[in-house]
Amino acid sequence: MAQEKKIFVLDTSVIIYDHNAIKSFKEHDVVVPITVLEELDNFKKGNDTKNYAAREFTRYIDKISGRNTLQDWVNINGKGHGMFMIEMHQASKVDAEKIFGEKKADHRILNSALYLSEKYPSRKVVLVTKDINLRIKAKSLSLQAEDYETGKIKNLDELYTGNTLVEKTPPATISELYEKEVAPIPSTLKKADKVANHFYILKSGQKSVLAWYNAHTEMLERVKKQTAFNILPRNAEQTFALDAILRPEVRLVTLQGVAGTGKTLLSLAGALEQRRNYHQIYLARPIVPLSNKDIGYLPGDVKSKLNPYMEPLWDNLKYIKSQYSEKDREFKQINEMVENEKLVVCPLAYIRGRSLSNVFFIVDEAQNLTPHEVKTIISRAGENTKIIFTGDIFQIDTPYLDTQSNGLSYMIDRLKGKDLYAHITLQKGERSELANLANDYL
Repeated sequence: MAQEKKIFVLDTSVIIYDHNAIKSFKEHDVVVPITVLEELDNFKKGNDTKNYAAREFTRYIDKISGRNTLQDWVNINGKGHGMFMIEMHQASKVDAEKIFGEKKADHRILNSALYLSEKYPSRKVVLVTKDINLRIKAKSLSLQAEDYETGKIKNLDELYTGNTLVEKTPPATISELYEKEVAPIPSTLKKADKVANHFYILKSGQKSVLAWYNAHTEMLERVKKQTAFNILPRNAEQTFALDAILRPEVRLVTLQGVAGTGKTLLSLAGALEQRRNYHQIYLARPIVPLSNKDIGYLPGDVKSKLNPYMEPLWDNLKYIKSQYSEKDREFKQINEMVENEKLVVCPLAYIRGRSLSNVFFIVDEAQNLTPHEVKTIISRAGENTKIIFTGDIFQIDTPYLDTQSNGLSYMIDRLKGKDLYAHITLQKGERSELANLANDYL
């Protein structure tokens, strides 16, 4: 066995995040402690993504092992991959359970990694985990530990924003956009700036215009401020966001921004404006249990348990309804859509596994999804379906995701420039001066 090959020990959190993780370490070898298999066994039942990941991983391990015992090294499928095994031993010279004074799964996983480092002294043993505390514990025991990097964007500072301010635009370009609604790309824009569905604020002295780049015609098109169900954009970014939401050729939109920038409100208003084009509008969000407790501890039936999680979505709908009086046709239409389930507010788990055809689908709090969950949702899209993902990558509520590894960041990074995709980062809060004060200084 080649001495330069590393041994990567995978924690349960890595497999739940990406059930194909063992294929991501190239020529290096991968070990899964028996404790991880025990934890995956607890996850195998259910319809959540983590349950799917647990089942898929164990099926794959069963497939590659064949008639071999997993106490011995077996080949990971595919050229250029290393070997794989299950580690049963948890006894090492350094006992994590004694040092940390508690018998728990994390400490048994640490002991397996420590045993491997003793068994293979000439090889580098690395514990890979999404759990920050477990990484710190491993390092305190002189064991190398790192995050699982696959699906993690490299440079957050360079994350795509979807729009550009161009200060020195030729006056003729601005005049042409106002007169003809379209104009060629000015020479002041670099080739790298020509990104499909990208938005621009073009300025020349005191004059300015908003524009969108059409990659098919290679022309700029003027973006006008539109209203959707009486919701009017309050700044350029919101104008771009609503334009992308209402633009039929764009089938996938991501909106990133802090609370109060109008992400969900604009998405819902845009969906209602286009209600005749779709059979149903779904407004969904992932359920992140409060204080890491399952929703089962909450009182009441299923609907009562879910209400606290769905309330922010209903608040946006109430705000749109408040733009009208109870006698107005639009007010009645929204009520009828809810009653007839043409507009459905629900937990994201309720629509997993379904085919989404002829649906306008809004996924709120998308920063709490893994890249695999995002891919699963988009892959469910059928004919005439539009999907909007909204979220704030700096407000993540799940323990094994961060600003660089969550599904929203991953999407923005990977889909930039695709014909069907548009993105806008909303930076200016429009909820109230008090909300802006909190976002800016607290």
